Amino acid sequence: MGIGRIVNALLNRVNPRVVQRAMQTVTSIPIVKGQIDKESEKMMAELAQSLKPYREGFASFTRLPAAGIDRQAIIDEMEKLRAAEEAKWKDGFVSGAVYNGDEEHIEFLNRVYAINSQSNPLHADVWPSTTKFEAEIVAMTAHMLGGDAQICGTVSSGGTESILLAIKTYRDWARDQKDIAAPEMIVPTTAHAAFDKAAQYFNIKMIRVPVDASMRADVAATTRAVTRNTIVIVGSAPSFPHGVVDPIQELSELARQRGIGFHTDACLGGFILPWAKKLGYPVPPFDFQLPGVTSISADTLKYGYAAKGSSVILYRGEELRHYQYYTTTDWLGGLYLSPTFAGSRPGALSAACWAAMVSIGEQGYTDAARKILETAARIKKEIGQIPELRLVGDSLFVVAFASDTLDIYAVLDQMGKRHWSLNGLQSPPAVHLCLTLRHAQPGIAEKFIADLNASVEYVRAHPQERGDMSAVYGMTASVPLRGVVSDFLKRYIDLLYETSGNISPQSR
Repeated sequence: MGIGRIVNALLNRVNPRVVQRAMQTVTSIPIVKGQIDKESEKMMAELAQSLKPYREGFASFTRLPAAGIDRQAIIDEMEKLRAAEEAKWKDGFVSGAVYNGDEEHIEFLNRVYAINSQSNPLHADVWPSTTKFEAEIVAMTAHMLGGDAQICGTVSSGGTESILLAIKTYRDWARDQKDIAAPEMIVPTTAHAAFDKAAQYFNIKMIRVPVDASMRADVAATTRAVTRNTIVIVGSAPSFPHGVVDPIQELSELARQRGIGFHTDACLGGFILPWAKKLGYPVPPFDFQLPGVTSISADTLKYGYAAKGSSVILYRGEELRHYQYYTTTDWLGGLYLSPTFAGSRPGALSAACWAAMVSIGEQGYTDAARKILETAARIKKEIGQIPELRLVGDSLFVVAFASDTLDIYAVLDQMGKRHWSLNGLQSPPAVHLCLTLRHAQPGIAEKFIADLNASVEYVRAHPQERGDMSAVYGMTASVPLRGVVSDFLKRYIDLLYETSGNISPQSR
């Protein structure tokens, strides 16, 4: 065992606050800080090369131009940018991200968006068509997820907002109905990071429960974690890292018996699992057919094939949904209300979502699911033939794999050099590919397996070579330097907001 892992093992037995203070002290030592800063600067410089590729050939503005730019010139510029970026996702080299990508489908949604570009559901009296679209999106999604007339909800901007809304709702419900002032939520370690964000935003204590060998939430550990302050238990259908469905039936029944809310996070699977079940695939129960499930989040922007920026949050009954709403009666500007976090919202996104759903229909969603699931099955079978790799979890459409003999992050880096944009996982170290319709195109699965074999072969032949991802994930796993990594991630975001430096003369 390396010294880093020994230190990590010892410090994991110490109070986390003590560890944090100790690491702050260590990383403030000039020689240590200097080395960290040096490595950080090197990594940021390398990132800048990939994140800011438009230093040449494209105008950059740090102030408004003195006179407006010709509209056709702007369109031409955007066409150049699109052409530079489109090939990667269109040819299926990206995990998730673009779930449909068919040119005719994109053009159809673009036309719908253009027609509704000025609509805003905040002004329901001006654009009642938008509220019609949103009400029907909610109703169709509820029906698909086992709901009856009691199930209601709203449209949100994405999965993160749907999750934040649900947790805020349970916090306010518990405060009002159960007088809970110090709320707690129970979340599997595989749950989406948006739940941690919700805990931070809304001052809720998050209790993480472990998962079993199959990467599903541990029901016994969840039972032990329940306290009088528990406001909600969470389960994923499926989880983002490994694509497996938690034991929603057992977890939601536990919540029902204790009078606690239960949220199914079906952001990833909500629009594919129902059709997988219809096709005969083994899909455990996860939706409103289970009496203990009191809310579900499902992303229309993923396998619903809507435009980016739409999701649905559903509740068992209007009484619970009311805790999501915001209303005020004493503002000098008049009465004000909004169903979600945003005030003004782009009604065109809801129109495009509605159009996607009704144009595809049940048969279209079923056919799409069949293509994706069959492709995923082929890829899983081929990965099972690579001796150095093993599958993690048993997923229908998220293919996660790890290695007991190779640095899996080095494999990830090698796949990146072959133009694949995959997701790195941790605890345990692994990689995943989230299958979409892009990967169901002819030849894509075969290309993926060929490149994966080549990447594994390269890493096997160069065991001492460590890539960028190995360095970053190694820092978080081998030594408790999560604060350092967190600071690095904040600098990464800072970099995203930097201009390219290629200043146009018109912007000076």
